[in-house]
Amino acid sequence: MTELNRTPLHDLHLELGGKMVEFAGYHMPVQFPLGVKKEHEHTRAECGLFDVSHMGQVVVRGPEPARALESLVCADIVGLEAGAQRYALFTGTEGGILDDLMVVNAGDHLYLVVNAACKAQDIAHLRTGLGGEYSVEELDRGLLALQGPKAASVMERLCPAACELVFMQHARFEIDGMAVWISRSGYTGEDGFEISVAAEDAERLARRLLAEAEVESIGLGARDSLRLEAGLCLYGHDIDQTTTPIEAGLIWAIGKARRSGGEREAGFIGADIILHQLQARDHRRKRVGLLGEGRAPVREGAALFDEAGHSLGHVTSGGFGPTVGKPVAMGYVTIDAAEIGNVVYAEVRGKRLPMTVSKMPFVTPGYHRG
Repeated sequence: MTELNRTPLHDLHLELGGKMVEFAGYHMPVQFPLGVKKEHEHTRAECGLFDVSHMGQVVVRGPEPARALESLVCADIVGLEAGAQRYALFTGTEGGILDDLMVVNAGDHLYLVVNAACKAQDIAHLRTGLGGEYSVEELDRGLLALQGPKAASVMERLCPAACELVFMQHARFEIDGMAVWISRSGYTGEDGFEISVAAEDAERLARRLLAEAEVESIGLGARDSLRLEAGLCLYGHDIDQTTTPIEAGLIWAIGKARRSGGEREAGFIGADIILHQLQARDHRRKRVGLLGEGRAPVREGAALFDEAGHSLGHVTSGGFGPTVGKPVAMGYVTIDAAEIGNVVYAEVRGKRLPMTVSKMPFVTPGYHRG
């Protein structure tokens, strides 16, 4: 059996009573003694601290790295201002999504954050796709996410300058003498900050944050229910190599400059298929939000049907939404079933439960846009 990787906060998680599980090759806390539901509610009401150090932090250097990266992603990277962060998608030859990632224009280089499960393949893809004149370096750093409506109040006491950032901005600061890279972003639908710190300083920073009255440690269980309520995709579940950005409802992630007629149209892998789908709108399925009735959660993999029993698709993520107070899910259905308000039926333990196609996110985002 392969030994699991550990983040710099592993020992702290054990000390705090974290229930540890395997996740993307790492030993990670799925919950703490507070429990998943209360951790979820605490993040929505106050402030949660998440260990996301398993994610891949990568620096790309070389001549015009933004222009070079545009050969691998459909986002507008050249137009990204210094200190700005953007969501991007690595795309494949068939138009599918190889991974989703964050890209920061860090001045003379790019700083990327990629998914843990895709880390090795993403780095190999970057090295092959960009060529030998570019260096692609994986960093040994911790990554902490401070999320919730009181995150700014906490940050105001530790690093007031970071509170001047708005959603999707990134800059470098110090907290108690520790050099940190902070972006105003997250994966919960709430205001918050993602803080990159040297691995050897990660535990000290986490303890400093947890010393604040509003902050609780939050595990993967609540992270999943929070991002689901926020309508955010989980790679390998809601998006993968078999789903195109158009089918996934991620048209906004295709930069206007990269679309047909744009100043740098196409030029990325799979552009012919993706831009055709974008223009012709001839894709046959679409990712949708689903709201259930009662309290029975509808989980990933549940088949979806229409009233007459015809197959429509399946659920890719699902559970009970503590903030919404109902079962929430997302999944793929045929285009003719994707209209908001349409009722579909999810098969759960031999029963077919009604779910209504709904707008996402299921909760009002709290992002700080200035």
